[in-house]
Amino acid sequence: MIKTKGVCHFTIAVTDSRRSTQFYTDILGFRLLNANHERGMVFLDTGGDCVVLMKTETTISPIRQRDAHHAFHIDSGDFDSALKFLNDMQVEILLVEERKNKAVVTGRSIYFPDPDGNVLELVDMYSYSGSIE
Repeated sequence: MIKTKGVCHFTIAVTDSRRSTQFYTDILGFRLLNANHERGMVFLDTGGDCVVLMKTETTISPIRQRDAHHAFHIDSGDFDSALKFLNDMQVEILLVEERKNKAVVTGRSIYFPDPDGNVLELVDMYSYSGSIE
């Protein structure tokens, strides 16, 4: 068995790397590390984690299927202002919910699509059942 130590990066399929870079930096505050728009690869940082935007013809969730999504932590005190900011920026909100019991991840969540319909989740995480204590 191979024992991994965590996530190095993950890739989000996008159809326009420039448009998506602007969304992820301006809306979500990701920091641009490197962009090669000719190749269609953009490396971004969020809280010490790497996200790669990769230009493709189609995305993983072009129909905004909420079950296939990428989730990002936010601070508890930022939840309400994040929801207001998304609304102010006219980002479509798919769902706001709170999971409390018998979930791997509990907390408040906001689900919304990026420009390609990839569903993103912002989580004010109360607990994660995989946490090592």
